[in-house]
Amino acid sequence: MPRTAREKSLINIFHVMLRGINRQNIFEDDEDRNRFMTILGQCKEVSGFKLHAFVLMSNHIHLLIEPAGEALDKIFRRVGTRYAVWFNRKYQRSGHLFQDRFRSECVQDDQYYKTVLRYILQNPTKAGLENRPGTYRWSSYLAYEKGKAALTDTQYAMTLFENREQMIDYLVQNNDDSVMDESEHDWCIRDDRAKEILAHMTQCTSASDYQHFDSSAQKEYARELYQNGLSMGQIARLTGMSKTTVHRAIHDGHNDNCVEEDLLLKESEIDSYIDENVIW
Repeated sequence: MPRTAREKSLINIFHVMLRGINRQNIFEDDEDRNRFMTILGQCKEVSGFKLHAFVLMSNHIHLLIEPAGEALDKIFRRVGTRYAVWFNRKYQRSGHLFQDRFRSECVQDDQYYKTVLRYILQNPTKAGLENRPGTYRWSSYLAYEKGKAALTDTQYAMTLFENREQMIDYLVQNNDDSVMDESEHDWCIRDDRAKEILAHMTQCTSASDYQHFDSSAQKEYARELYQNGLSMGQIARLTGMSKTTVHRAIHDGHNDNCVEEDLLLKESEIDSYIDENVIW
């Protein structure tokens, strides 16, 4: 059976969510948010991705991101590890801070890009964190309204509108936009949905089909299935791989991408370089 590639965005842009483990807060105050943005900026320089939009909520984050040389999983392990180390040190806690897997969806065309962009930037308003767009500083909204930003790359969105006024009119419109959502998204995927993901990604309808792949392809698919929300147990049940093999495929793949030291920053490297009046 021929190996099929993982579904990709036609414009190489993705909507990504990070969430605190057990829905716990990942930001307690503005110092935490500022530190996360500083780390995100440092990682942007290292990874080379474009950040089209972001919003920091209390226990989750939405980003609209265009990767360059690095895969999404490496980018977000880099960001998450650096921030979690700092957060745990500050609050004298230990253990994981983020849900073990980030969530992502392909942005397949310009119309959906505009929908996701508006959804992200309206998050604070819909959550009651601001009375009007732009008063909550932990999003990219002002970058689009003012036309300047420290981290947000606004150029692509600008090409989709005739002018800035038309773009802002669109971004503040009342709407019933439906995208991948934190509050409604099932972070524990049911087996029937897991089977659909497996079939879509691999064209396999059974474990027997999956066994036709060679060992390296099986392991690579296992990593991709895990990144798409399947648990290790589900992957083992649906593919016929042993739990030990699935575990090794996922964690050995992580080790192949980068060593832990590469994910960390020294304190001297993450001094905040942005003042409190910055437009992100």
